[in-house]
Amino acid sequence: MPNTIRTRATQLTWLTRTLVRSGFLGTVRLDRYARMGVNLRRHGGPSPVSGIGLAAARAPRATAIIDDAGRLTWSQLDARCDALAAAIAAMPGPPVKTVAIMCRNHRGLIESLAATSRLGLDAVLLNTGFAGPQFTDVVVGERVDLLIVDDEFDALTAGALAASPGLRVVRAWIDDAAGSDSVDGLIESHLGHRPVRPRRAGRIVLLTSGTTGTPKGARRGGSTDIASLAAMLDRIPWRAGESTVIAAPIFHAWGFGQVAVAATMTCTMVMTRRFDPRTTLDLARTHRAAGIAVVPVMLERIMDLPTEVLDQYRLPALRFVTASGSRMRPEAVSAFMDRFGDVVYNSYNATEAGLISTATPADLRAAPETAGRPLVGTSVRILDDADRPVAIGDIGRIVVASSSGFDGYTSGSTKDFADGHMISGDVGRIDERGLLFVVGRDDEMIVSGGENVYPLEVEQVLGTHPAVGEVAVIGVDDDRFGQRLAAFVVRRHTASVASLDAEADRLRRHVKDHLAGFKVPRDVHFIDELPRNATGKVLKRSLVAVGDDRKVG
Repeated sequence: MPNTIRTRATQLTWLTRTLVRSGFLGTVRLDRYARMGVNLRRHGGPSPVSGIGLAAARAPRATAIIDDAGRLTWSQLDARCDALAAAIAAMPGPPVKTVAIMCRNHRGLIESLAATSRLGLDAVLLNTGFAGPQFTDVVVGERVDLLIVDDEFDALTAGALAASPGLRVVRAWIDDAAGSDSVDGLIESHLGHRPVRPRRAGRIVLLTSGTTGTPKGARRGGSTDIASLAAMLDRIPWRAGESTVIAAPIFHAWGFGQVAVAATMTCTMVMTRRFDPRTTLDLARTHRAAGIAVVPVMLERIMDLPTEVLDQYRLPALRFVTASGSRMRPEAVSAFMDRFGDVVYNSYNATEAGLISTATPADLRAAPETAGRPLVGTSVRILDDADRPVAIGDIGRIVVASSSGFDGYTSGSTKDFADGHMISGDVGRIDERGLLFVVGRDDEMIVSGGENVYPLEVEQVLGTHPAVGEVAVIGVDDDRFGQRLAAFVVRRHTASVASLDAEADRLRRHVKDHLAGFKVPRDVHFIDELPRNATGKVLKRSLVAVGDDRKVG
């Protein structure tokens, strides 16, 4: 019993110290704390977007969002969310149950999320990179009856409307004048109205990446406790009231998480509808942003800017750049920190498990490819196929236990578990320093000549060659070995056709100098760019279609 009391006291001390240091707990008037409690109850309890109502009570006149349409205070944003919720509740026809949202980064997306939550509805975030058939499959599969969409995606709605005759459509961002069926129109006609308090706050449905087929919907509820927020604040230096540029797409789990944290911390959210590397630096400089939230390819695009452009930017207020979502080129991480300071925090997260681990700048200086260490309160283990722990440094399946708000897939299924931990679907290793390294996806492993090979390991080695700008490695069928490795390379420089064979041989030798011979790609394809989805992940299934005319060797 004494040990239990001592442990709980230690945890409470850590929790309080972390929340005070971040500014989450501070000198707020008692009446505003009371108003925060009232707002939380009025909105159906805690949810991933309940921070908007809390921020409106805590700092009503502070700037909540700066986007392509201008500025909004937390009070204004809160009132607009209430108005949109009231408008959706008043729509003619059957009551809305599930809302799908397909928007780029702007206030309309955030207002739509908060409005559906305040009505107790499920909100499905759709990938802005969806093609027509995939878009329709998700809308039908998730039983969507209201679609909130930017007008640039109108062409995609035709198939969904044909497949779901009762589907209603509201435009969120309209380049021309807004109409009554727009988010702005609905808000203007219902300002001052509030929805009836729901039985519970609505849930956010985040879609898995869908790089290998139709994505699955993962429900995120309000079950994540305050210790999870503290664990993140303990690792990434968010501070209440500061500005953060959210460049990561908000429909993605990582970008959405940055909005949830920013609202909870009353941080100004700075965003623009389309990512541009120079614009991102401009926004950070203009608004003296303390943080920038990106997916890895965005940081890489920033560092691909010409030196004379990068030399124009000094970002003295910048304290963190937080990235997650896919592999990040180690040389881009080091180059960014050499120029802007040791401010990069690389995180490993999953749609179902939330934030799992974070590599601090010190971790990345020691091992630029690491995913860092698990957060406080999160357990990560590496298991073999028989669910037994592997030795330090050995590769196995990554399994995770945390207080994630994952409430299962909308299909009714859930993730598999082993040893009380959720099976992530990734494989990796933990070294003697306790650093986690993600080697790849379990379903991407190939067997070549009886040997297991993870393409990510080969990609990381090829990425260190000075001639390689970007690279992806996949397995292709082979009559002799079952499968063989094929590398798809975007070069840093333009080479003549006559030099391609020699360059391919140099890349093979480079891999052989660092890895076992069976991990050397037999095929090398030189291409202009890698196919990516809207979050920057490489669409490896698209690489299979590349013709043999691109193959060297």
